[in-house]
Amino acid sequence: MNKHWTPLALVYLALSIVGLAGTWTYNVLAIVQLRDFVGDSVNSGPAVSSLTVDLLIAAVAGSILIIVEARRLGMKRGWLYVALSGVTAFAFTFPLFLAMRERTLTAARSERLDQTDLPV
Repeated sequence: MNKHWTPLALVYLALSIVGLAGTWTYNVLAIVQLRDFVGDSVNSGPAVSSLTVDLLIAAVAGSILIIVEARRLGMKRGWLYVALSGVTAFAFTFPLFLAMRERTLTAARSERLDQTDLPV
């Protein structure tokens, strides 16, 4: 395994996989049952509506974080995580971004350490 896969990056990657499997299990059920996905998310009572708003605001804030942080760290195609969340799930793309971010930070730290070891 690549030296930049830290334990934290692997935890984020595992959460990403669980997020994809968990959300798509229910997405497939909704499709098979011909459910109104958007209507069900806001018309199934106050608790479901509360969760919908909660997760929507968190997803918007997380999307902004993804774009800003990816630019700050020089990660290419940060916008792709946001776009993919529309066809997969934010529960998948956000932890995936965090895993890739951790790898980028680890690589940068490693590079800085390698440069300080150079003879003068």
